[in-house]
Amino acid sequence: MTPADLMKAILKSRVDLLWNGGIGTYVKASTESHADVGDKANDAIRVDGADLRVKVVGEGGNLGLTQLGRIEFAQHGGKINTDAIDNSAGVDTSDHEVNIKILLNGLVTDGDMTVKQRNKILAEMTDEVGALVLRNNYAQNTAIANALAQSKDMLHAQQRFMRTLVREGHLDRALGSCPATARSANGSPRDRA
Repeated sequence: MTPADLMKAILKSRVDLLWNGGIGTYVKASTESHADVGDKANDAIRVDGADLRVKVVGEGGNLGLTQLGRIEFAQHGGKINTDAIDNSAGVDTSDHEVNIKILLNGLVTDGDMTVKQRNKILAEMTDEVGALVLRNNYAQNTAIANALAQSKDMLHAQQRFMRTLVREGHLDRALGSCPATARSANGSPRDRA
């Protein structure tokens, strides 16, 4: 078995969780070509979302699946968030760190603080930043769970909102891989699920 065949077999394994923590796009939709993905280095091992036999995909890296690959996997019963959700702690930590460093670097540049003092403050803030990130992640997951629980009841409102965004030029359904609007029997707009 070649290394590429082994990696492809791992991607298609029947397991509970497939965790992508690396760099590269390993899953696409069956309607996409490898060229559509734009990650030539992983063409030999990439699989389709419909071919995944895992229950859940977690994305600790970025862009492990294409958006259409995520949708295809979910349509076949898989559970998945976007990488922006699964990797939100890393992104949130980085945002806090960058903003704090910008503030402190300004003080260093102005001569109001030394680099050694800045580094000491950064080290002292580690636990507080961690607590803030965990609180944000908890709130984010609570919001997602609530939205999921209300999704059936809110479907018509969400469809109207999407139509408004399209009409006002704020949403391109094709670019966002959003479902298209169909027409009901009486000719009025009706979104396809």
